[in-house]
Amino acid sequence: MKPQKGTKSTKWFVTLLLLCLCFSSSCKRSGSEKRYDLKGKVLVVEPDKHLVTVSHEDIKGYMPAMTMPFTVPSESDLKILAPDDQITATLVVDGSQAWLEDLIITRQSTNPSSAMPGVVMAKEGDEVPNFTLRNQDNREIRMKNYRGKTLLLTFIYTRCPVPDYCTLMSNNFAQIERALGQDPRMYEKTHLLSVSIDPAYDTPEVLRSYGAAHTERYEKETFAHWEFAGGTSAQVKEIAQYFGLTYFPDKDQIIHGLRTVIVKPDGRVGKIYTGNDWKPEEVVEEMKKN
Repeated sequence: MKPQKGTKSTKWFVTLLLLCLCFSSSCKRSGSEKRYDLKGKVLVVEPDKHLVTVSHEDIKGYMPAMTMPFTVPSESDLKILAPDDQITATLVVDGSQAWLEDLIITRQSTNPSSAMPGVVMAKEGDEVPNFTLRNQDNREIRMKNYRGKTLLLTFIYTRCPVPDYCTLMSNNFAQIERALGQDPRMYEKTHLLSVSIDPAYDTPEVLRSYGAAHTERYEKETFAHWEFAGGTSAQVKEIAQYFGLTYFPDKDQIIHGLRTVIVKPDGRVGKIYTGNDWKPEEVVEEMKKN
């Protein structure tokens, strides 16, 4: 969602960011929480993160209709929720935390396990297929190009408005890039790759500008160590789905989860991070093990 000018719209954008921060499955109560009625349609279910993305109607007395993720602490609710379900629920807001309670589900999907339809989730140890993409130089790249190096891969899109999603991923990668650069031997043995899930907008030219800004080398950036790639919609969807990433356009934004992956020098999956709570220094140490 793009924030519009004005105090009121800014308030809703800040509210969105605060709600997006409540990713923990354990929501602590302060005793001063406020409650609001919520009604909407489920778009994405992410049980591993206790998140449900809902396209909801106006929440009376709190916020206008929009699409956003909500924390659902209840394991039993997460087991039965599925895309296309209509729900009513209580939105509990307690300071910077928010979550859904008292869900009533109207089943629209006939398959409760269809939270990520058609997705084959890669597992640690699986060999990564030789996916094809196109980088910031408009040059075709393949996964086998990185054999012999430890590859760190994540998914972003350059217009993402939520700081704790794509911007955080790119800022984390910038920290990792700098940390690896302090060790010439590790720098030579590693590679970074950011894949855009918005290839129609994120052309090679856009990715080149975005990438150079994040490395802060600008016109001097060669992208020899950290590349930015897109491709056709089918090519991007194929690699995203392989790593279990669900995304789809909704008005002026793309609703998506997060996936960051370490691929070992032999081309096999080393580790998959499904959220935004990983730290750059932890990932660097993990990369050094490969």
